[in-house]
Amino acid sequence: MSSRLRAFARLVTAVTVVMAYVALQLAVSAGMDLRAAVRFHGAPARATAFTAALDRYAGGDASARAEIVDDAAWFAKHAPSGGSRSTVSAAAADAEQGRVDSARRRVAGLAEQVAREQAGLDRRLNSSGATALSWAAPAAALLLPTLWLRRRRRSGAAEVVDLVSRFAARQPRWRRPVFLVASGVGTTFFTVGTLAVSMAQRQGYKMPPAVMVLSLVGGLLALGAGVLILRYTRPRSARGAAQALLADGRQPVLFLRSFADDDTAAQVEDVAPVNIHSREEQLAAALGAVGPVIAVGRPGEPLPLLGAARFYLPLDDWQPTVLRLMELSQLIVLRLGSGESLWWEVEQARTTQPARKLVLLVPSGLPGLAERLDEHLSTPSRLAGVALRDAWISAVITFDSEWTPQVHPVEPVTGTARGPLTRAWSRAKRASWAMTPYTPVLLMARTLQAALASVGIRRRRMAWRAALAAQMSLWKGFGLVTVLALLLWLAYRTLQLLGLA
Repeated sequence: MSSRLRAFARLVTAVTVVMAYVALQLAVSAGMDLRAAVRFHGAPARATAFTAALDRYAGGDASARAEIVDDAAWFAKHAPSGGSRSTVSAAAADAEQGRVDSARRRVAGLAEQVAREQAGLDRRLNSSGATALSWAAPAAALLLPTLWLRRRRRSGAAEVVDLVSRFAARQPRWRRPVFLVASGVGTTFFTVGTLAVSMAQRQGYKMPPAVMVLSLVGGLLALGAGVLILRYTRPRSARGAAQALLADGRQPVLFLRSFADDDTAAQVEDVAPVNIHSREEQLAAALGAVGPVIAVGRPGEPLPLLGAARFYLPLDDWQPTVLRLMELSQLIVLRLGSGESLWWEVEQARTTQPARKLVLLVPSGLPGLAERLDEHLSTPSRLAGVALRDAWISAVITFDSEWTPQVHPVEPVTGTARGPLTRAWSRAKRASWAMTPYTPVLLMARTLQAALASVGIRRRRMAWRAALAAQMSLWKGFGLVTVLALLLWLAYRTLQLLGLA
Protein backbone atom coordinates (compact mmCIF):
# COMPACT_ATOMS: atom_id res chain seq x y z
CA MET A 1 0.00 0.00 0.00
CA SER A 2 1.36 3.42 -0.97
CA SER A 3 1.86 6.11 1.64
CA ARG A 4 -0.93 8.26 0.20
CA LEU A 5 -3.42 5.40 0.12
CA ARG A 6 -2.36 4.44 3.64
CA ALA A 7 -2.97 7.99 4.85
CA PHE A 8 -6.36 8.01 3.10
CA ALA A 9 -7.24 4.65 4.66
CA ARG A 10 -6.37 5.96 8.11
CA LEU A 11 -8.49 9.07 7.54
CA VAL A 12 -11.48 7.01 6.40
CA THR A 13 -11.09 4.66 9.35
CA ALA A 14 -10.87 7.55 11.82
CA VAL A 15 -13.96 9.23 10.32
CA THR A 16 -15.88 5.96 10.43
CA VAL A 17 -14.96 5.28 14.05
CA VAL A 18 -15.87 8.81 15.15
CA MET A 19 -19.18 8.75 13.30
CA ALA A 20 -20.02 5.30 14.67
CA TYR A 21 -19.23 6.44 18.22
CA VAL A 22 -21.38 9.56 17.87
CA ALA A 23 -24.16 7.44 16.35
CA LEU A 24 -23.99 5.07 19.32
CA GLN A 25 -24.16 7.95 21.79
CA LEU A 26 -27.11 9.43 19.92
CA ALA A 27 -28.79 6.02 19.75
CA VAL A 28 -28.46 5.70 23.52
CA SER A 29 -29.96 9.18 23.88
CA ALA A 30 -32.81 8.20 21.57
CA GLY A 31 -33.32 5.05 23.61
CA MET A 32 -33.52 7.11 26.80
CA ASP A 33 -36.02 9.45 25.14
CA LEU A 34 -38.09 6.45 24.04
CA ARG A 35 -37.94 5.03 27.53
CA ALA A 36 -39.04 8.36 29.02
CA ALA A 37 -41.93 8.62 26.56
CA VAL A 38 -43.07 5.06 27.30
CA ARG A 39 -42.82 5.56 31.05
CA PHE A 40 -44.87 8.77 30.79
CA HIS A 41 -47.50 7.15 28.58
CA GLY A 42 -49.96 6.62 31.46
CA ALA A 43 -49.66 10.23 32.69
CA PRO A 44 -53.13 11.43 31.49
CA ALA A 45 -54.89 8.69 33.45
CA ARG A 46 -52.69 9.35 36.48
CA ALA A 47 -53.41 13.09 36.28
CA THR A 48 -57.15 12.46 36.15
CA ALA A 49 -56.93 10.05 39.09
CA PHE A 50 -54.83 12.51 41.11
CA THR A 51 -57.32 15.35 40.52
CA ALA A 52 -60.24 13.09 41.46
CA ALA A 53 -58.43 11.95 44.63
CA LEU A 54 -57.92 15.58 45.66
CA ASP A 55 -61.63 16.27 45.12
CA ARG A 56 -62.58 13.28 47.26
CA TYR A 57 -60.06 14.25 49.92
CA ALA A 58 -61.55 17.76 50.00
CA GLY A 59 -64.98 16.14 50.49
CA GLY A 60 -63.74 14.33 53.58
CA ASP A 61 -62.75 10.96 52.10
CA ALA A 62 -59.62 10.12 54.14
CA SER A 63 -58.91 7.00 52.05
CA ALA A 64 -58.06 9.27 49.08
CA ARG A 65 -54.86 10.32 50.88
CA ALA A 66 -53.13 7.05 49.99
CA GLU A 67 -54.03 7.55 46.31
CA ILE A 68 -52.63 11.11 46.40
CA VAL A 69 -49.31 9.85 47.82
CA ASP A 70 -49.17 7.00 45.31
CA ASP A 71 -49.87 9.26 42.30
CA ALA A 72 -47.32 11.83 43.52
CA ALA A 73 -44.70 9.06 43.79
CA TRP A 74 -45.55 7.91 40.25
CA PHE A 75 -45.05 11.40 38.81
CA ALA A 76 -41.80 11.81 40.77
CA LYS A 77 -40.48 8.62 39.17
CA HIS A 78 -41.86 8.80 35.62
CA ALA A 79 -42.45 12.47 34.75
CA PRO A 80 -39.78 14.78 33.28
CA SER A 81 -38.10 17.13 35.72
CA GLY A 82 -40.10 20.28 36.39
CA GLY A 83 -43.55 20.72 34.84
CA SER A 84 -46.16 18.20 35.96
CA ARG A 85 -43.76 16.56 38.40
CA SER A 86 -43.31 19.83 40.31
CA THR A 87 -47.02 20.61 40.11
CA VAL A 88 -48.10 17.24 41.52
CA SER A 89 -45.41 17.32 44.19
CA ALA A 90 -46.44 20.79 45.37
CA ALA A 91 -50.14 19.84 45.33
CA ALA A 92 -49.47 16.69 47.33
CA ALA A 93 -47.50 18.74 49.88
CA ASP A 94 -50.38 21.21 50.17
CA ALA A 95 -52.86 18.40 50.70
CA GLU A 96 -50.63 16.83 53.34
CA GLN A 97 -50.59 20.13 55.23
CA GLY A 98 -54.38 20.56 55.00
CA ARG A 99 -54.36 23.18 52.22
CA VAL A 100 -56.63 21.15 49.97
CA ASP A 101 -58.15 24.15 48.17
CA SER A 102 -54.66 25.39 47.26
CA ALA A 103 -53.79 21.90 46.00
CA ARG A 104 -56.90 21.81 43.81
CA ARG A 105 -56.07 25.19 42.32
CA ARG A 106 -52.55 23.98 41.48
CA VAL A 107 -53.84 21.02 39.46
CA ALA A 108 -56.51 22.97 37.60
CA GLY A 109 -54.47 22.84 34.38
CA LEU A 110 -52.67 19.54 35.06
CA ALA A 111 -54.26 17.66 32.14
CA GLU A 112 -53.17 20.32 29.61
CA GLN A 113 -49.69 20.41 31.16
CA VAL A 114 -49.35 16.63 30.83
CA ALA A 115 -50.51 16.78 27.20
CA ARG A 116 -47.86 19.42 26.42
CA GLU A 117 -45.15 17.34 28.08
CA GLN A 118 -46.16 14.23 26.14
CA ALA A 119 -46.02 16.21 22.89
CA GLY A 120 -42.59 17.55 23.89
CA LEU A 121 -41.31 14.03 24.64
CA ASP A 122 -42.58 12.82 21.27
CA ARG A 123 -40.87 15.70 19.45
CA ARG A 124 -37.66 15.05 21.35
CA LEU A 125 -37.84 11.33 20.51
CA ASN A 126 -38.39 12.04 16.81
CA SER A 127 -35.54 14.55 16.77
CA SER A 128 -33.04 12.32 18.61
CA GLY A 129 -33.97 9.33 16.48
CA ALA A 130 -33.53 11.29 13.25
CA THR A 131 -30.21 12.70 14.45
CA ALA A 132 -28.92 9.24 15.42
CA LEU A 133 -29.99 7.92 12.02
CA SER A 134 -28.26 10.81 10.24
CA TRP A 135 -24.97 9.74 11.86
CA ALA A 136 -25.52 6.00 11.68
CA ALA A 137 -26.32 5.96 7.94
CA PRO A 138 -23.01 7.48 6.75
CA ALA A 139 -21.09 5.42 9.33
CA ALA A 140 -22.70 2.27 7.91
CA ALA A 141 -21.99 3.47 4.36
CA LEU A 142 -18.32 4.00 5.23
CA LEU A 143 -18.02 0.60 6.89
CA LEU A 144 -17.53 -1.35 3.66
CA PRO A 145 -14.85 1.02 2.26
CA THR A 146 -13.13 0.93 5.64
CA LEU A 147 -13.09 -2.85 5.71
CA TRP A 148 -11.93 -2.98 2.09
CA LEU A 149 -9.09 -0.54 2.76
CA ARG A 150 -8.16 -2.48 5.88
CA ARG A 151 -8.04 -5.71 3.90
CA ARG A 152 -5.98 -4.10 1.16
CA ARG A 153 -3.60 -2.62 3.72
CA ARG A 154 -3.07 -6.00 5.29
CA SER A 155 -2.71 -7.76 1.94
CA GLY A 156 0.13 -5.41 1.00
CA ALA A 157 2.32 -6.97 3.67
CA ALA A 158 0.72 -10.41 3.69
CA GLU A 159 3.81 -12.36 2.64
CA VAL A 160 6.17 -10.78 5.14
CA VAL A 161 3.52 -11.01 7.86
CA ASP A 162 3.13 -14.73 7.15
CA LEU A 163 6.89 -15.19 7.33
CA VAL A 164 7.31 -13.27 10.58
CA SER A 165 4.21 -14.80 12.20
CA ARG A 166 5.87 -18.21 12.16
CA PHE A 167 8.28 -16.96 14.81
CA ALA A 168 5.87 -14.88 16.90
CA ALA A 169 5.09 -16.07 20.40
CA ARG A 170 1.40 -16.38 21.23
CA GLN A 171 0.14 -13.69 23.60
CA PRO A 172 -3.27 -13.43 25.31
CA ARG A 173 -5.55 -10.97 23.49
CA TRP A 174 -6.09 -8.94 26.64
CA ARG A 175 -2.38 -8.39 27.31
CA ARG A 176 -1.60 -5.51 24.97
CA PRO A 177 -4.86 -3.51 25.50
CA VAL A 178 -4.48 -3.72 29.28
CA PHE A 179 -0.87 -2.57 29.24
CA LEU A 180 -1.68 0.12 26.67
CA VAL A 181 -4.25 1.61 29.03
CA ALA A 182 -1.82 1.35 31.94
CA SER A 183 0.83 3.01 29.78
CA GLY A 184 -1.60 5.83 29.05
CA VAL A 185 -2.13 6.33 32.76
CA GLY A 186 1.64 6.35 33.32
CA THR A 187 2.05 8.90 30.52
CA THR A 188 -0.54 11.13 32.18
CA PHE A 189 1.30 10.97 35.51
CA PHE A 190 4.61 11.63 33.77
CA THR A 191 3.33 14.66 31.85
CA VAL A 192 1.42 16.19 34.76
CA GLY A 193 4.44 15.73 37.01
CA THR A 194 6.77 17.30 34.46
CA LEU A 195 4.50 20.31 34.03
CA ALA A 196 4.07 20.75 37.80
CA VAL A 197 7.82 20.62 38.46
CA SER A 198 8.52 22.98 35.56
CA MET A 199 5.90 25.44 36.79
CA ALA A 200 7.26 25.31 40.32
CA GLN A 201 10.75 26.03 39.03
CA ARG A 202 9.80 28.86 36.68
CA GLN A 203 6.87 30.48 38.48
CA GLY A 204 7.57 29.43 42.07
CA TYR A 205 8.54 32.96 43.13
CA LYS A 206 5.01 34.12 42.24
CA MET A 207 3.31 31.40 44.30
CA PRO A 208 2.68 31.18 48.02
CA PRO A 209 5.39 29.01 49.62
CA ALA A 210 2.94 26.23 50.51
CA VAL A 211 1.62 26.07 46.93
CA MET A 212 5.13 26.05 45.49
CA VAL A 213 6.27 23.24 47.78
CA LEU A 214 3.08 21.28 47.08
CA SER A 215 3.55 21.69 43.30
CA LEU A 216 7.19 20.65 43.47
CA VAL A 217 6.70 17.65 45.77
CA GLY A 218 3.49 16.53 44.08
CA GLY A 219 5.06 16.95 40.66
CA LEU A 220 8.11 14.90 41.61
CA LEU A 221 5.91 12.14 43.03
CA ALA A 222 3.73 12.10 39.91
CA LEU A 223 6.81 12.15 37.69
CA GLY A 224 8.38 9.25 39.58
CA ALA A 225 5.16 7.25 39.51
CA GLY A 226 4.82 7.88 35.78
CA VAL A 227 8.38 6.74 35.08
CA LEU A 228 7.90 3.53 37.10
CA ILE A 229 4.59 2.75 35.40
CA LEU A 230 5.98 3.43 31.93
CA ARG A 231 9.12 1.42 32.59
CA TYR A 232 6.95 -1.58 33.44
CA THR A 233 4.14 -1.20 30.90
CA ARG A 234 5.77 0.11 27.71
CA PRO A 235 7.76 -3.06 26.85
CA ARG A 236 4.67 -5.15 27.58
CA SER A 237 2.46 -3.01 25.38
CA ALA A 238 4.84 -2.90 22.42
CA ARG A 239 3.64 -4.40 19.14
CA GLY A 240 5.35 -7.48 17.83
CA ALA A 241 6.70 -7.46 14.29
CA ALA A 242 3.61 -9.15 12.79
CA GLN A 243 1.25 -6.71 14.54
CA ALA A 244 3.29 -3.71 13.42
CA LEU A 245 3.28 -4.92 9.82
CA LEU A 246 -0.46 -5.53 9.83
CA ALA A 247 -1.16 -2.14 11.37
CA ASP A 248 1.01 -0.31 8.83
CA GLY A 249 0.56 -2.19 5.56
CA ARG A 250 3.79 -1.01 3.90
CA GLN A 251 6.80 -3.15 3.14
CA PRO A 252 9.12 -3.09 6.17
CA VAL A 253 12.45 -1.54 6.98
CA LEU A 254 14.72 -4.35 8.18
CA PHE A 255 17.02 -3.19 10.98
CA LEU A 256 20.06 -5.40 11.44
CA ARG A 257 22.69 -5.01 14.13
CA SER A 258 24.85 -6.98 16.52
CA PHE A 259 22.98 -8.16 19.61
CA ALA A 260 25.87 -6.76 21.62
CA ASP A 261 24.74 -3.27 20.56
CA ASP A 262 21.29 -3.61 22.15
CA ASP A 263 22.34 -2.29 25.54
CA THR A 264 23.87 0.79 23.92
CA ALA A 265 20.83 1.31 21.67
CA ALA A 266 18.53 1.09 24.70
CA GLN A 267 20.24 4.01 26.43
CA VAL A 268 18.38 7.31 26.79
CA GLU A 269 20.22 10.41 25.65
CA ASP A 270 20.78 12.52 28.77
CA VAL A 271 21.26 15.76 26.84
CA ALA A 272 17.48 16.15 26.58
CA PRO A 273 15.83 17.88 29.59
CA VAL A 274 13.01 15.32 29.83
CA ASN A 275 13.29 12.18 27.75
CA ILE A 276 12.32 8.56 28.35
CA HIS A 277 12.82 7.35 24.79
CA SER A 278 15.87 5.35 23.84
CA ARG A 279 18.19 5.86 20.90
CA GLU A 280 16.61 2.99 19.02
CA GLU A 281 13.12 4.37 19.58
CA GLN A 282 14.11 7.67 17.99
CA LEU A 283 15.84 5.85 15.14
CA ALA A 284 12.75 3.67 14.55
CA ALA A 285 10.56 6.78 14.61
CA ALA A 286 12.69 8.38 11.90
CA LEU A 287 12.74 5.24 9.74
CA GLY A 288 8.98 4.95 10.22
CA ALA A 289 8.66 7.59 7.50
CA VAL A 290 9.77 4.85 5.08
CA GLY A 291 7.98 1.85 6.57
CA PRO A 292 7.43 -0.18 9.73
CA VAL A 293 10.77 -1.06 11.32
CA ILE A 294 11.31 -4.71 12.30
CA ALA A 295 14.32 -6.47 13.80
CA VAL A 296 15.35 -9.90 14.99
CA GLY A 297 15.17 -9.98 18.79
CA ARG A 298 18.01 -11.18 20.96
CA PRO A 299 17.37 -14.81 21.92
CA GLY A 300 16.39 -15.29 25.54
CA GLU A 301 15.50 -11.67 26.35
CA PRO A 302 12.51 -11.60 28.73
CA LEU A 303 10.96 -8.52 27.11
CA PRO A 304 11.52 -6.89 23.72
CA LEU A 305 13.54 -3.70 23.65
CA LEU A 306 11.61 -0.64 22.53
CA GLY A 307 12.22 0.65 19.03
CA ALA A 308 12.05 -1.74 16.11
CA ALA A 309 9.26 -4.32 16.41
CA ARG A 310 10.82 -7.66 17.36
CA PHE A 311 10.45 -11.24 16.23
CA TYR A 312 12.63 -14.16 17.28
CA LEU A 313 14.43 -16.68 15.09
CA PRO A 314 15.89 -20.06 16.05
CA LEU A 315 19.62 -19.99 16.65
CA ASP A 316 20.34 -22.88 14.29
CA ASP A 317 18.24 -21.80 11.28
CA TRP A 318 18.01 -18.02 11.00
CA GLN A 319 19.90 -17.25 7.80
CA PRO A 320 17.22 -18.27 5.21
CA THR A 321 14.63 -16.14 6.99
CA VAL A 322 16.91 -13.10 7.07
CA LEU A 323 17.69 -13.53 3.36
CA ARG A 324 13.99 -13.68 2.53
CA LEU A 325 13.29 -10.63 4.67
CA MET A 326 16.00 -8.74 2.81
CA GLU A 327 14.13 -9.44 -0.43
CA LEU A 328 10.75 -8.42 1.02
CA SER A 329 11.98 -5.24 2.72
CA GLN A 330 12.08 -1.88 0.97
CA LEU A 331 15.11 -0.79 3.00
CA ILE A 332 17.88 -2.61 4.89
CA VAL A 333 19.44 -0.52 7.65
CA LEU A 334 22.47 -2.19 9.19
CA ARG A 335 24.49 -0.83 12.10
CA LEU A 336 28.06 -2.01 11.75
CA GLY A 337 29.75 -3.72 14.65
CA SER A 338 31.51 -6.87 15.70
CA GLY A 339 30.40 -10.43 15.07
CA GLU A 340 30.71 -12.74 12.09
CA SER A 341 26.92 -12.99 11.67
CA LEU A 342 26.67 -9.25 11.14
CA TRP A 343 29.36 -9.25 8.46
CA TRP A 344 27.66 -12.21 6.78
CA GLU A 345 24.55 -10.00 6.58
CA VAL A 346 26.60 -7.18 5.06
CA GLU A 347 27.97 -9.53 2.41
CA GLN A 348 24.55 -11.02 1.60
CA ALA A 349 22.91 -7.61 1.32
CA ARG A 350 25.68 -6.39 -0.99
CA THR A 351 25.59 -9.43 -3.26
CA THR A 352 21.85 -10.16 -3.42
CA GLN A 353 20.05 -6.80 -3.08
CA PRO A 354 19.86 -3.58 -5.07
CA ALA A 355 22.43 -1.03 -3.97
CA ARG A 356 19.91 1.67 -2.96
CA LYS A 357 18.27 -0.67 -0.42
CA LEU A 358 21.32 -0.93 1.82
CA VAL A 359 22.08 1.75 4.41
CA LEU A 360 25.01 1.32 6.78
CA LEU A 361 25.16 3.10 10.13
CA VAL A 362 28.73 3.61 11.30
CA PRO A 363 29.45 3.76 15.05
CA SER A 364 32.47 5.43 16.52
CA GLY A 365 35.20 3.83 18.58
CA LEU A 366 35.48 0.45 16.79
CA PRO A 367 39.11 -0.15 15.73
CA GLY A 368 39.63 -1.68 12.31
CA LEU A 369 36.05 -1.04 11.22
CA ALA A 370 36.97 0.80 8.00
CA GLU A 371 39.37 -1.94 6.91
CA ARG A 372 36.85 -4.69 7.68
CA LEU A 373 34.16 -2.87 5.72
CA ASP A 374 36.38 -2.38 2.67
CA GLU A 375 36.93 -6.15 2.54
CA HIS A 376 33.23 -6.53 1.66
CA LEU A 377 32.97 -3.68 -0.84
CA SER A 378 34.04 -3.61 -4.48
CA THR A 379 34.95 0.07 -4.11
CA PRO A 380 36.77 1.24 -0.95
CA SER A 381 34.69 3.43 1.33
CA ARG A 382 37.64 5.64 2.40
CA LEU A 383 35.93 5.75 5.78
CA ALA A 384 39.29 5.88 7.56
CA GLY A 385 40.00 9.32 6.12
CA VAL A 386 36.71 10.85 7.27
CA ALA A 387 36.62 12.80 10.54
CA LEU A 388 33.84 11.29 12.62
CA ARG A 389 32.12 12.52 15.76
CA ASP A 390 32.12 10.44 18.93
CA ALA A 391 28.52 9.24 18.89
CA TRP A 392 26.35 6.11 18.77
CA ILE A 393 26.04 6.69 15.02
CA SER A 394 28.79 8.87 13.57
CA ALA A 395 28.19 8.38 9.83
CA VAL A 396 25.68 7.02 7.33
CA ILE A 397 26.80 5.16 4.20
CA THR A 398 24.61 4.73 1.13
CA PHE A 399 25.46 3.29 -2.29
CA ASP A 400 24.78 4.38 -5.84
CA SER A 401 23.72 1.97 -8.56
CA GLU A 402 27.36 0.91 -9.11
CA TRP A 403 27.86 0.13 -5.43
CA THR A 404 30.08 3.14 -4.92
CA PRO A 405 29.86 4.06 -1.23
CA GLN A 406 28.88 7.58 -0.21
CA VAL A 407 29.88 8.50 3.34
CA HIS A 408 27.71 11.09 5.11
CA PRO A 409 29.25 12.16 8.44
CA VAL A 410 26.79 13.05 11.18
CA GLU A 411 27.34 16.69 12.01
CA PRO A 412 25.28 19.77 12.77
CA VAL A 413 23.83 21.47 9.71
CA THR A 414 25.52 24.79 9.09
CA GLY A 415 25.24 27.44 6.42
CA THR A 416 24.28 31.05 5.92
CA ALA A 417 20.85 31.79 4.52
CA ARG A 418 20.64 34.37 1.78
CA GLY A 419 17.74 36.76 1.31
CA PRO A 420 15.31 38.10 3.93
CA LEU A 421 12.64 35.45 3.38
CA THR A 422 15.18 32.62 3.48
CA ARG A 423 16.74 34.03 6.66
CA ALA A 424 13.29 34.37 8.27
CA TRP A 425 12.46 30.77 7.35
CA SER A 426 15.81 29.60 8.77
CA ARG A 427 15.14 31.44 12.04
CA ALA A 428 11.68 29.86 12.27
CA LYS A 429 13.15 26.40 11.72
CA ARG A 430 15.84 26.98 14.33
CA ALA A 431 13.18 28.14 16.80
CA SER A 432 11.08 25.06 16.14
CA TRP A 433 14.08 22.77 16.56
CA ALA A 434 14.88 24.51 19.85
CA MET A 435 11.48 23.47 21.21
CA THR A 436 12.22 19.76 20.67
CA PRO A 437 14.57 17.40 22.53
CA TYR A 438 17.80 17.98 20.59
CA THR A 439 19.63 14.65 20.86
CA PRO A 440 22.52 13.13 18.90
CA VAL A 441 20.02 10.74 17.32
CA LEU A 442 18.20 13.75 15.91
CA LEU A 443 21.42 14.82 14.17
CA MET A 444 21.77 11.28 12.86
CA ALA A 445 18.15 11.35 11.57
CA ARG A 446 18.82 14.56 9.65
CA THR A 447 21.93 13.01 8.13
CA LEU A 448 20.01 9.82 7.33
CA GLN A 449 17.32 11.85 5.59
CA ALA A 450 19.90 13.59 3.43
CA ALA A 451 21.72 10.31 2.72
CA LEU A 452 18.55 8.59 1.52
CA ALA A 453 17.66 11.59 -0.62
CA SER A 454 21.03 11.19 -2.39
CA VAL A 455 19.92 7.75 -3.66
CA GLY A 456 16.41 8.86 -4.61
CA ILE A 457 14.51 8.00 -1.41
CA ARG A 458 12.99 11.27 -0.25
CA ARG A 459 11.23 11.32 3.10
CA ARG A 460 11.11 14.88 4.43
CA ARG A 461 9.59 13.95 7.77
CA MET A 462 12.36 11.71 9.07
CA ALA A 463 14.12 14.29 11.21
CA TRP A 464 10.83 15.61 12.54
CA ARG A 465 9.67 12.12 13.45
CA ALA A 466 12.85 11.52 15.44
CA ALA A 467 12.54 14.89 17.17
CA LEU A 468 8.88 14.41 18.01
CA ALA A 469 9.12 10.76 19.07
CA ALA A 470 8.73 11.69 22.73
CA GLN A 471 5.87 14.11 22.13
CA MET A 472 4.00 11.65 19.91
CA SER A 473 4.30 9.01 22.59
CA LEU A 474 2.84 11.42 25.14
CA TRP A 475 -0.02 12.31 22.83
CA LYS A 476 -0.71 8.62 22.24
CA GLY A 477 -0.86 8.14 25.99
CA PHE A 478 -3.34 10.98 26.34
CA GLY A 479 -5.29 9.53 23.43
CA LEU A 480 -5.51 6.15 25.16
CA VAL A 481 -6.81 7.74 28.36
CA THR A 482 -9.31 9.81 26.37
CA VAL A 483 -10.56 6.81 24.43
CA LEU A 484 -10.94 4.83 27.64
CA ALA A 485 -12.91 7.68 29.24
CA LEU A 486 -15.21 7.93 26.20
CA LEU A 487 -15.83 4.18 26.20
CA LEU A 488 -16.58 4.18 29.93
CA TRP A 489 -18.99 7.07 29.43
CA LEU A 490 -20.78 5.17 26.66
CA ALA A 491 -20.91 2.04 28.83
CA TYR A 492 -22.33 4.01 31.78
CA ARG A 493 -25.03 5.59 29.64
CA THR A 494 -25.92 2.19 28.21
CA LEU A 495 -26.30 0.82 31.73
CA GLN A 496 -28.54 3.80 32.50
CA LEU A 497 -30.66 2.96 29.47
CA LEU A 498 -30.99 -0.63 30.65
CA GLY A 499 -31.88 0.53 34.14
CA LEU A 500 -28.77 -1.00 35.69
CA ALA A 501 -27.13 2.24 36.83
